[in-house]
Amino acid sequence: MITIDGSYGEGGGQVLRTSLSLAAITGQPLRLEKIRAGRPKPGLAAQHLTSVRAAAAVCRAQLRGDALGSTTLEFIPNRATQAGRYTFDVTEAREGGSAGAVTLILQTILLPLALAKGESVVILKGGTHVPWSPPVTYIEQVYLPIVKQLGVQAEVELRAWGWYPAGGGEVELRVKGNSTLRGIRLLERGNLQQVRGLAVVTELPSHIPQRMASRAESLLHQEHLKAQVKPLREKGRTPGAGIFLTAEYEFSRAGFSALGRQGLPAERVAEMAVQELLEFHAKGAPVDKHLADQLLLPTALAGDASQYRVAEITEHLTTNAWVISQFGLAAIDFDTENQIVFVAPN
Repeated sequence: MITIDGSYGEGGGQVLRTSLSLAAITGQPLRLEKIRAGRPKPGLAAQHLTSVRAAAAVCRAQLRGDALGSTTLEFIPNRATQAGRYTFDVTEAREGGSAGAVTLILQTILLPLALAKGESVVILKGGTHVPWSPPVTYIEQVYLPIVKQLGVQAEVELRAWGWYPAGGGEVELRVKGNSTLRGIRLLERGNLQQVRGLAVVTELPSHIPQRMASRAESLLHQEHLKAQVKPLREKGRTPGAGIFLTAEYEFSRAGFSALGRQGLPAERVAEMAVQELLEFHAKGAPVDKHLADQLLLPTALAGDASQYRVAEITEHLTTNAWVISQFGLAAIDFDTENQIVFVAPN
């Protein structure tokens, strides 16, 4: 049984998710201690507990410590990961419901299902666009297109928007199994083709997404960047607002977003997302800081080596590399001067 110290590095949920994915893929029994010790509320929150149960469902793992707030977990797979139809609902993990991020559950089970035999359909219910986690739009527009280059064939369909704190969103994930993963070489991004975006509200007046879209386009055009941001008024259980921008380069993509809240002008929401995009664009790297650590796991499982240049070597990235090293799957090195990540599968 591998024992993982959940307090290592940035001490967050990424340690848990990567460990669960690798245990499901390898069949390796796992013990996690000090789970999310680096967070204000340590232990398993609703989305983490749902991730645990989702990973357990696909490989029929035996669990100990799968409870809200638990800081210790044992996860013992009983079979190889099985493709199939699954439904995971974050709201069931906590009395009164939860807007826990469904994308964190998606990232836990995506690679195990991609490597399993057969096709899978997974319904995920909860928060689709919430703080401190990748929005579904990022997964759809950035993450899945990039990992497709590594051989992962999957797509998502957003069925209902779910904002913090009510949640109520729904996503369908479809995964083709039997994937053979290959390495990636992503050192240059090429020229910017365009910036595409969505300015979205639910249960709010239509002038709000229009103002977000207009402000974002205006700021990007001032920087001589080709941009088209579409305003949308969608249906949802509760009011919510956000803007989601995708910078499409010749060889890469990057995503940026900002969520609205009461008292924050629509124009300011747009400015926050655009500022992040412009800061990334100025660095010249092909991989944004969020994608940087999300690429580690598929490249570690690939059949050949990878190297990619990142906007920033974050503690999130180095922590994830440490977790992967505990399973002995790959040697991961960083060129801090040139911001390049090297992954050599064992």
